[in-house]
Amino acid sequence: MTNSTRSNSVFPAEGDIGEMYVTEEQIQNRVRELGAQIAADCDGQVPLLVAILKGSVIFAADLMRAIAGPVEIDFMAVSSYGDATESSGVVKIVKDLDSSILGRDVILIEDIIDSGLTMAYLVDHLAGQQPASLKTCSLLVREGQQAPDYKVDYVGFEIPPAFVVGYGLDVAQRYRNLPYIAAYTG
Repeated sequence: MTNSTRSNSVFPAEGDIGEMYVTEEQIQNRVRELGAQIAADCDGQVPLLVAILKGSVIFAADLMRAIAGPVEIDFMAVSSYGDATESSGVVKIVKDLDSSILGRDVILIEDIIDSGLTMAYLVDHLAGQQPASLKTCSLLVREGQQAPDYKVDYVGFEIPPAFVVGYGLDVAQRYRNLPYIAAYTG
């Protein structure tokens, strides 16, 4: 599809996208701030970013470019949503890490945290592999959805408890390529 063809079609579909929660500019500014904070916290160490596929890929790519100094990346894939708009509550690891994290400084990268159950499951799974340190980073955290004692080390934005798409987040694999975060109403 050429740019001229695409620009003539309606994307996203009219009525599918509601209120915009985070603009492209806000995302880019916050990613730079998070990158600077992580670089300062790493103090010369080479962190291993563990990006959770598929939703966090765009965030992880931008974040790793925003971290001054060397970083490494690996990927995990989990399933708890399928094509639904609500988590099933059951976390299944579909793809595990390719390399050992023993003695490594690891930062687990997520696109969004709802209840925190998936992140808690992954933290427990990775902690069992004896990293030197294990921190968590999420682009989005839904307000009021996590247990009171649940803490994410690096948070991009808190958003209302709406189903959102854009900047890697999808519904049935659509809308990941939107450069902003908005409510899905379709």
